[in-house]
Amino acid sequence: MFAVQPPAPANSDGDAAGDTVGPSLVRTYRAWKGNNEFCLRGMLIFGPDVKSIFLTVFLIVAPVAVFSAFVARKLLDDSPHHWGYSILIVLIVHTLFVLITLLLTSGRDPGIVPRNAYPPVLDEYDGSANINNEQTPRLHLPRAKEVIVNGVSVKTKYCDTCMLYRPPRCSHCSVCDNCVERFDHHCPWVGQCIGLRNYRFYYMFVFSSTLLCLYVHGFCWVYIKRIMDSEDISIWKAMIKTPASIALIIYSFISIWFVGGLTVFHTYLISKNQSTYENFRYRYDQQVNPYDNGVAENFKEIFCSVIPPSKNKFRSKIPIPKEPSDSSGRRTVESLSPMMRKTAGDLELGTPVYNEVEEEEESDYVDEFTNDEEHGKGSGIGDMSMSLTRMLHTEGGQRQVASFLRHSSWESSIKENGT
Repeated sequence: MFAVQPPAPANSDGDAAGDTVGPSLVRTYRAWKGNNEFCLRGMLIFGPDVKSIFLTVFLIVAPVAVFSAFVARKLLDDSPHHWGYSILIVLIVHTLFVLITLLLTSGRDPGIVPRNAYPPVLDEYDGSANINNEQTPRLHLPRAKEVIVNGVSVKTKYCDTCMLYRPPRCSHCSVCDNCVERFDHHCPWVGQCIGLRNYRFYYMFVFSSTLLCLYVHGFCWVYIKRIMDSEDISIWKAMIKTPASIALIIYSFISIWFVGGLTVFHTYLISKNQSTYENFRYRYDQQVNPYDNGVAENFKEIFCSVIPPSKNKFRSKIPIPKEPSDSSGRRTVESLSPMMRKTAGDLELGTPVYNEVEEEEESDYVDEFTNDEEHGKGSGIGDMSMSLTRMLHTEGGQRQVASFLRHSSWESSIKENGT
């Protein structure tokens, strides 16, 4: 019933396809509409908060460097048969593994669904709107559709930003401004969304960080015990002799509660085949989870399945997106943009714009826009709000809306001058 209208190719001069002059091309990552940051010419993709990765790296490398200089080196000198070298080697290898999983988590496509250039086109129309003496079809795009997953009906919702029906378990991230498959959450510590293509590496990063904290914490106590035995003093005097060990013990203890708690929580989520987003919204409290295949199969799905390739080719060349030339149309769209944009509450944690499909919510939304003082009560725009909103998806509809607003404002000024 729905079909995506392909964009019409245009060249650098804005001429229609078929001319001899070819279109100007640009890399996809340069024309990307999301809030992502790219590195190495589109080979790595990060979230807009990519700078937080440097803080995360510092929180990992700094304590490891202190441990190597003040604890591991002492154990290396005092250990028989040079077995102390293994402590330092394991520490370095483990730290490198943590940093690699951090890069694999934050620097890859988490499962972004490519947004459409045009909204889905309906084959059927419901009524028409009379704007400026022109009959314009009024599109009624369903806010949600139902699909069957393992015998259970699952609701998929329409995303106005990406102009597509989200796949099951997909949600829109308000930080990156992308629809992400199997959306889990947006992690500010890694500066990236956690989704279908990087959840495995995120769990490995959190789990290995927990082991690294336990490793540093444990060998700090080993070093304190060795001081006690070698000098025959109490534990308090031994701790005073190695302040670096005390600082690392406190730091690693606090870190274990953070990364260790995340490890336990996500282990539970994997066993239930849930995402953080689904768990926080209690989606499966009143219904059966259609994705739960048992603990063993759930873990196998996360760690043993093949990661699907990215649906985005960030380094491929595409025609330069054509900017709208009608300035009045742009002003009209901007004046009505609050109707089109998602509110902060709807965007939090990727919350979809439309939570339900009932007609009552749509009528409440129309009433709320009608009472908005910004657009005025006498201009007649409030009565046509839903029709104008649906027409803004097309360039011709934008021109009609702009003409309608100019015509309405002209009539209002005539009435005011007449009075």
